[in-house]
Amino acid sequence: MHRALGEATDQDADPDRRAWHLAEAAAEPDEEVAAELVRSAERARARGGLAAAASFLERAVALTPDRSLRADRALAAAQRSVQAGAVGAVESLLVVAEAGVGSDLQRARADEVRAQLAFVTSRGRDAVPLLVNAAKRLEPIAPDIAQATYLDAVQAAIFAGRLATPGGALRDVARAASAAPARAPTAAGLFLEGLAANFSHGYAAGVPILRRALTAFGDRIPTDEALRGSGPACIVAAHLWDDDALEAVSERWVTLCREAGALGDLPRALNARAHALMFAGDLTGAASLLRELAAASEATGIQIGAVGNMALAALRGDEAEALALIETSVRDAPLRGEGNRLAWAELANAVLNNGLGRHMEALASAERASDDQFDLIVPSSALAELIEAAARTGMSDTAADAYARLSEIASATGSQWAMGVEARSRALASHGELAEDLYREAIERLARTRARVELGRAHLLYGEWLRRKRRRVDARGQLRAAHEIFTTMGAEAFAGRAGRELLATGEHVRKRVVETREDLTAQEAHIARLAGDGVSNAEIATRLFISRRTVEYHLNKVFTKLGISSRHQLDAVLPPEPTTAAVS
Repeated sequence: MHRALGEATDQDADPDRRAWHLAEAAAEPDEEVAAELVRSAERARARGGLAAAASFLERAVALTPDRSLRADRALAAAQRSVQAGAVGAVESLLVVAEAGVGSDLQRARADEVRAQLAFVTSRGRDAVPLLVNAAKRLEPIAPDIAQATYLDAVQAAIFAGRLATPGGALRDVARAASAAPARAPTAAGLFLEGLAANFSHGYAAGVPILRRALTAFGDRIPTDEALRGSGPACIVAAHLWDDDALEAVSERWVTLCREAGALGDLPRALNARAHALMFAGDLTGAASLLRELAAASEATGIQIGAVGNMALAALRGDEAEALALIETSVRDAPLRGEGNRLAWAELANAVLNNGLGRHMEALASAERASDDQFDLIVPSSALAELIEAAARTGMSDTAADAYARLSEIASATGSQWAMGVEARSRALASHGELAEDLYREAIERLARTRARVELGRAHLLYGEWLRRKRRRVDARGQLRAAHEIFTTMGAEAFAGRAGRELLATGEHVRKRVVETREDLTAQEAHIARLAGDGVSNAEIATRLFISRRTVEYHLNKVFTKLGISSRHQLDAVLPPEPTTAAVS
């Protein structure tokens, strides 16, 4: 029956369905059918079906008679499966690949895929040596793949953080990568060169190289390269305090993952994007992405920890939730080898307590976070928290030391975001007219950026300073601005601090209700309407050329957004389908 269906299916109109039926009909290896499946896999990948591509390739492996070619296809199927988040079949595919003829390249690529699997599934320190060893094996035979693998190792080392094994710290990986034979200055190569310079010669030495890397990481690079490089690009953008680059790269990463069906990378992409939105003060948008992250993790079984939720709870001032997540991270991170989570937990605790006005409690956490030598983002962010906490508790030497480090960073990168936070931090340790000029400079610079949280904090600190100078009328303008910013975004602790200061000036504070409504994306609405019409998940997947797992993932998001638990409730809650008016 399968053979009859395959032969009756038009090669031009529906080549993939034809190839699948012929494959199901094959009773023994058949290279012609296997080659058709490989072509179907490429078409599936191009239209955003990585899971489907992996399935086509896995079936092609079984039908490939040549052992060496079968090994190549098994490696390709394993790699697509990792990208799609369908990790269950990867080990068996690697066994098939390693049972082939086994060239040096094939063996090295098998090491690479196994290391990528370890990174995707565990994120801890164990993935780092696997990736570094795979990259070293690839250096003499596939330098471009080696370079990309070193970049994977950098990301794994960032997750390992202070819990990295000997020789597996971020600086060690960056130096090992920079010692590899010189290649053309690709984006990946520039990222590695810039990180090596950062750890060998200091922050300022890495800035120009890393800036060139972000420029090279443009819109024209292939999708696979963009997916693999977006994680490092987001990290570097935050490291350089480049809010425009962080916005562009994080948004594109999520879009690419969704369009390509890259569920293996999607949790990290959503986490990075959520942090970018938090910096910009869009806490509602960040919360939506973190719910999507939870759905993606449930669909794939790939967990990345609650770093985003922890940061969001701290910024919102939700003390109970933030402390619970911090406690969980501190307990679980060592077991998983994720030192990065410990650094983020310290930073979250500092932000939470500074927001609540408990600066002494914030001080110790900010000190530990800013001293973390195994991270690119947390220490510089923690310096601003440390300066505020130290200045408010009379620890002038601690504040001065932290300011010197922050000033070096700001001067090297020159971004408005960094320079604005630096001016605000210097104002905390200054007096008189100089302090006032610095607060105004901070507000002026931060107003040009997306860093709305930092702008609100600049207004708040300036308002507090003015009130302590008994300039109540002037203070009210700054405190009103801070209260409006924080209330609008839902940062309740900072809003409460601004509100208390306003009350101290004699002004009444009115409460606002934050709008939290969310809309379905076009793809979610399409899938929801099909499901509401009684179309099965399998048929939806077929119609939209996506995997059934992806359909389930999107429906889980729809149910969360609409506050329902079943597809049978969709008709009652879905908005009317838009109609197109006739044009005469």
